[in-house]
Amino acid sequence: MNASNIENDMRYLQLLSQRFPTIADASTEIINLQAILNLPKGTEHFLADIHGEHEAFQHILKNASGNIKRKVNEIFGNEIRESDKKELCTLIYYPEQKLELVKESEDDIVDWYHITIHHLVKVCRDVSSKYTRSKVRKALPPEFSYIIQELLHERTEDTNKSAYVSAIIDTIISTGSAEDFIIAISHVIQRLAIDQLHILGDIYDRGPGAHIILDTMTSYHSWDIQWGNHDILWMGACAGNEACMCNVIRLSLRYANLTTLEEGYGINLIPLATFALETYGEDPCEEFRPRLNGANANMDVKTQMLTARMHKAISVLQLKAEAQLYDRHPEWNMEDRKVLSHVDYERGVYIVDGKEYEMTSNSFPTIDPAHPNEMTEAERELMHKLRHSFAVSEKLRHHIRMLLHHGCMYAVVNNNLLFHASIPLNEDGTLKEVELPNQKKYSGMHLMHSIGMVIRAAFQYDTEPEYRQKAIDYFLYLWCGKDSPLFDKSKMATFERYFLTAKETHKEEKGYYFRLRDNEDICDRIMDAFEVKGPNRHIINGHVPVHVKTGENPIKANGKLMVIDGGFSQAYHKETGIAGYTLVYHSRGFQLVQHEPFTSARDAVLRGTDIKSTTQIVEMSAQRMRVSDTDKGAEIKGQIADLDKLLYAYRHGIIKERTQLKVTGR
Repeated sequence: MNASNIENDMRYLQLLSQRFPTIADASTEIINLQAILNLPKGTEHFLADIHGEHEAFQHILKNASGNIKRKVNEIFGNEIRESDKKELCTLIYYPEQKLELVKESEDDIVDWYHITIHHLVKVCRDVSSKYTRSKVRKALPPEFSYIIQELLHERTEDTNKSAYVSAIIDTIISTGSAEDFIIAISHVIQRLAIDQLHILGDIYDRGPGAHIILDTMTSYHSWDIQWGNHDILWMGACAGNEACMCNVIRLSLRYANLTTLEEGYGINLIPLATFALETYGEDPCEEFRPRLNGANANMDVKTQMLTARMHKAISVLQLKAEAQLYDRHPEWNMEDRKVLSHVDYERGVYIVDGKEYEMTSNSFPTIDPAHPNEMTEAERELMHKLRHSFAVSEKLRHHIRMLLHHGCMYAVVNNNLLFHASIPLNEDGTLKEVELPNQKKYSGMHLMHSIGMVIRAAFQYDTEPEYRQKAIDYFLYLWCGKDSPLFDKSKMATFERYFLTAKETHKEEKGYYFRLRDNEDICDRIMDAFEVKGPNRHIINGHVPVHVKTGENPIKANGKLMVIDGGFSQAYHKETGIAGYTLVYHSRGFQLVQHEPFTSARDAVLRGTDIKSTTQIVEMSAQRMRVSDTDKGAEIKGQIADLDKLLYAYRHGIIKERTQLKVTGR
């Protein structure tokens, strides 16, 4: 180190000296940071394609994909019965509800409190061991912070402290604080079991509780999201894209899940119901019967018929809104998707490339065959009301702001490249250039970054109005455009699935990323383009459900690609054979957890049922990874280097120490 290097950094070092005004302060911080580098790496938790299944999502957060159960088994081994370990896990996941049941059945509740608190402290001590005391302290509830710290750092095995620890627990119980303490320490265990949560897209659609998931994330300690195509659809609806609004409503009606729309965000669907009954009241709308599962399995016939008519009404409106955007943006090359223009309404056939296809029905009372993509006056009025309803939903805007704050199109974290669906590729596996609304072409990392900037521009009111409108329109392309990294298929066959009997028209040809992603060289090429370093680097995706029951493996490209969409959504369970994957990356390596369907939180509390999970070891390290091996470690090493420069400046008189004098009075 020399003086010239120090002089170049003088402005920064002067600022740093305000925080560490003396040699002792800077030295203490270096010691602290060096110690942190040697702690075990924090546990990362990866989830994808949650699709509104809030109960399963919340349970997986509570049990950390089985990480807490694994800890309990390691800590207690054969010390306590399997049934007691199961009860302890349930208590940690659902402390409030479990306590109510225990109080009803337990004969000696004081003795139960004693045993349980000792067990919980043991578990909490274990999950907190990879963090600094400072970080643990920040995770503790204020009302029990001091007590928990004392219990974590004193052990009953120490004969000198045994009576001290017992006295603390006795006092917790005698003062009537046992239940509050058990609830508090259980939540601390949940909090410390996972250091960072990564959501690889698709919080929205299909399931009933996307808004509940985002409410949960409001207070979650540390998380990020790589936006999925369904998230983008809702973001577009919030930004004012009418085609996105129609798609959002259509999907909600298709799966008979209106809870997020109506109860979560207050979207008024009465105008749509009124319009649908007036327009399609005599139409059986068979193609639009909702897909029933889970809570909606017993929907009565009358409600099914209303839902089907609303479903058809919004679908036709969607096709018109989309066609208008395709006309406005010829650069998208999607004029062929103006599907209503390909119908011979007199004969009831669909004509494309000179070939005719039979239609399931030919009931289109709102379509003028001469101008099929124009909305009727009643449709325009309905669209205006729907647009207003989305615009005034403060909770929707709040949740979309959260997605913008915590999210992006991709992330590189600890040598892992995270994105939801794909990276556009050419046939030979090279990165494909895609034109964005600024009329510039990008590929790979620059494409994903620039798309993120377009998305943000749609919500920035100081953006030039014409460009902002282009950004708002672009949400539809991201949802269903051929070269969108969130879609990457030949077409979105919505119209074909509803109206055409020929199954070959329903096929959506996957892009080259999905065809080539099992090739190790292709994955390496993508990671090189995103500057992912290290010998053990990976791509982690969601988006396309892994069909386990047909033998598909979620681990691809010789271990370099992991696909963790196993089908959280109930709509996928029959198709995939499982109920989702989650990935855990702890200090010893990667574990892929395969989940069976979750029954309910009520079953978990009453019967102690957990999600049955199978853990597959993907990759284990020969040595336990430490903070020094992570991105955070690289950041800390940079901080240590800066502090070393500050010490040099202090010791050579380049910067003066700021010794603070104590004022004792006059």
